[in-house]
Amino acid sequence: MVRMIVAATMVAALPMAAAAQDAVPVAVADGTLLDVVAEGQVNRVPDVATIRAGVVTQAPTAAAALSANAAQIARVLAAVKRAGVADRDVQTATIALNPQYRYGENQPPVITGYQASNSVSVKFRDIARSGGILDALVKEGANQIDGPNLSIDRIEAAQDEARVDAVKRARARADLYARALGMRVERMVSLSEGDGAMPGPMPVMMVRAQAAKDSTQVVPGEQQVGVTVRVRFLLK
Repeated sequence: MVRMIVAATMVAALPMAAAAQDAVPVAVADGTLLDVVAEGQVNRVPDVATIRAGVVTQAPTAAAALSANAAQIARVLAAVKRAGVADRDVQTATIALNPQYRYGENQPPVITGYQASNSVSVKFRDIARSGGILDALVKEGANQIDGPNLSIDRIEAAQDEARVDAVKRARARADLYARALGMRVERMVSLSEGDGAMPGPMPVMMVRAQAAKDSTQVVPGEQQVGVTVRVRFLLK
């Protein structure tokens, strides 16, 4: 996809326009200036899935709720380690302890117990195995699952390819305008980069608190990485 901007400018003109507008290139002392905005894009299969796994427990006292929660999350973390997830890819996300109330008509609320929660963010670098690992976590006591957030680990290489694609598209469109005007592209005057990443839609996965009969599947799909460039050409 290419989105073009052609702006009429003088030599000492204002910076290139950031919003699309229709204009005819205007001749200046030594040629005609043409401003082009182009978007370069590449598609990549995500190779990292980040999922939050947590444990929620309830007990009559705060201490009992925290103790039960600590024991349960310890089993979950042990299962993560057994699955081969590196320590650097596991991080505590939230820890919370909240009283539970009973409400009666014209009565002040009464504390009936406490709810403790603890969740960890787990990064899976082998998406194909992440579903099976999640099933194992649920068996070990994880009863709260959120995610996945799918991403590209080394996105810089994909962005560089998108940059090359954007420049090629900008030059091709500049050549088109030049031919239409009976001119040629003399040289590029300036180049700037706009917004970088343009992630595409990510698959949605839901995991039940109780392990399902079939293994959970995480489908990576594709993500779009894009770079926008603004290029000014001199036509003669």
